[in-house]
Amino acid sequence: MEAQIRRLWDQGRILSARLGSEPLFPLKLRFRAPESKDLGEQFAAVRDWIAALELSSQRGFNISWREVNHRQLGRNRVPDGIEIPDETTALRLIGKSREAAAFTRLADATLSAFPQLADWLARRPLTILEHADDWPRVLAVLAWFRSHPRPGLYLRQLDIPGVDTKFIEGHKGLLSDLLSLTLPPEAMDATAVGAKGFEQRFGLLSKPPMVRFRILDPALALGGLTDLTVPAAELAATAPPGRRVFITENEVNGLSFPSMPDAIVIFGLGHGIGMLDEFAWLHARQIHYWSDIDTHGFAMLSRLRASFPHAQSFLMDRRTLLAHRPLWGREEVQHAGRMDHLTDDERALLDDLRADRLGERVRLEQERIGFRYLTEWLNGG
Repeated sequence: MEAQIRRLWDQGRILSARLGSEPLFPLKLRFRAPESKDLGEQFAAVRDWIAALELSSQRGFNISWREVNHRQLGRNRVPDGIEIPDETTALRLIGKSREAAAFTRLADATLSAFPQLADWLARRPLTILEHADDWPRVLAVLAWFRSHPRPGLYLRQLDIPGVDTKFIEGHKGLLSDLLSLTLPPEAMDATAVGAKGFEQRFGLLSKPPMVRFRILDPALALGGLTDLTVPAAELAATAPPGRRVFITENEVNGLSFPSMPDAIVIFGLGHGIGMLDEFAWLHARQIHYWSDIDTHGFAMLSRLRASFPHAQSFLMDRRTLLAHRPLWGREEVQHAGRMDHLTDDERALLDDLRADRLGERVRLEQERIGFRYLTEWLNGG
């Protein structure tokens, strides 16, 4: 009996009913009534079970009865069903009266401030109990954003009494769901979803993407600095020195890149290479791109060329791949998207990699390429 009621609790149906959905009570429980044959085969056990059930009914549930006729034992009254008359009884039977009272207090406070959350509370009533201790702070965050839509601040700058940055960071998923229901559409960026898109969706500032580069020509050092990490937006607006720009995915390759006259190396962007789209000054520079020889490496090369068609690849060719056969690895998941900006030779090598013509899912990571291959290429070898 308790198990059936607890299942309704775990499904949230008992609490949802408090918000005006279809009433649950009185509630008839599933019940297997004794049959006539049970009396004959297990009379003593059935009698004791009925007595225990009658005694237990003092806890508030109702028993319905029917008579069965047994040829030896005659007519006997047996239970035919159990009914829970009201929610109070159900909650007492499963020990959830206190939790239900807490839910009502929190739900009333929530709906008083944000009536548009009624449907959400009906669908997810247990969520409010899971966060009961934190709920006043949750409501404080909702109220603050309602008064300050798209504030253009960092999380650290939000001045919400009793709420710190870590609280919001730790509850982004829940807060995102609730804010999406309480804020007007113009206060949200619909293209940003989930916890990772929290700042963008609700008009907060987020950590700017950074770009690291090294100046390979000491004569071009900026105030003596040759290794710099700067916000992408600032580097897009301020062209660094260097006629030649090398771009390499691997950080160690960028750090160990040899000195070169009139050149810089940008490194560590990986699939974030799209942030270079805004670097208009790259259109006037020689661009050389170096990544792994695998489908993802060619995908990033194609992505770069979409904005900078004159970009050239290096050490991403068949000759380099075949020269390092003992160092080949395996690409676990190949990139299946279109790549419309490869040369004929690059396309042919990509097709061979996808078709496993050289081996199963072959890849050559750029850091496995011998350093002398890099220096020979840079020296025109």
